[in-house]
Amino acid sequence: MAKNESTQPEIARPYANGVVWRRLSPLATVLVLILVWHWITDWQLVSRILIPPPAQVLQSLAKALADGTLAKHAGTTLGEMMLGLPLGVSIGLAIGYAIAKAPLLEYILSPIIVAFQSTPIVAYAPLLIIIFGTGPSSKVVTTAVIVFFPTLVNTIVGIRGVSPRLRDLMRSLNASRWQIFRKLELPSALPVILAGLKTSATLAVIGAVVGEFVGSGSGLGVLVISARSQYDTPLVYVTVLTMTAIALSLYSLVALVEWRVLVWQRRST
Repeated sequence: MAKNESTQPEIARPYANGVVWRRLSPLATVLVLILVWHWITDWQLVSRILIPPPAQVLQSLAKALADGTLAKHAGTTLGEMMLGLPLGVSIGLAIGYAIAKAPLLEYILSPIIVAFQSTPIVAYAPLLIIIFGTGPSSKVVTTAVIVFFPTLVNTIVGIRGVSPRLRDLMRSLNASRWQIFRKLELPSALPVILAGLKTSATLAVIGAVVGEFVGSGSGLGVLVISARSQYDTPLVYVTVLTMTAIALSLYSLVALVEWRVLVWQRRST
């Protein structure tokens, strides 16, 4: 009995260390990148006009936060994303489910969807500006368009991946369409759908910023253009890093939802 008690910490310690390392590894990666960035600028391997030192970028960040510039533009972009993301995801889920259940609908809509998706967003963003104006509506639509396709594809793959035998079994038990959807199709397709939602969450930043590049009075895209025109490279880096932080935050939020929702999947493995 004493032998078992003495070996228990030895078994648990590697697992605990592995968990700690997995949690700290992203922070370690960021620190390494900052050190490499500092060395590149300190040794003047690249002109500081192109790559400013981290301390200079930090000073620009503090200034942008102090005068409210960053909060103003980031708030505009985030607001456009928070409207466009659920809009595009909702449409993608609805059409994706319809296509997965009706193959004929796929033959009808696929040419239009693929043609629209294969065109770069910068090509039709000006058209959306013309149609919806330079206000936030055009950026919301641009965001919705760019997040639509990943959600659509993953929804189709997820629903079609449901076991036909299980579906037939539920039908033999006189389950309604709603019961089949709620108890079989949705749980089975949810891992794939959430994976698509992760992609959509990161693409939402691109959609909003591209719309702002084409025409807008506020937003991170406008701030980038303004800083670039003034040759304020540190502010450009601050803006880009802010976009990255927003995208990572949305991705982490979806990952957290995935972790909470798919508890049953972890328990079964």
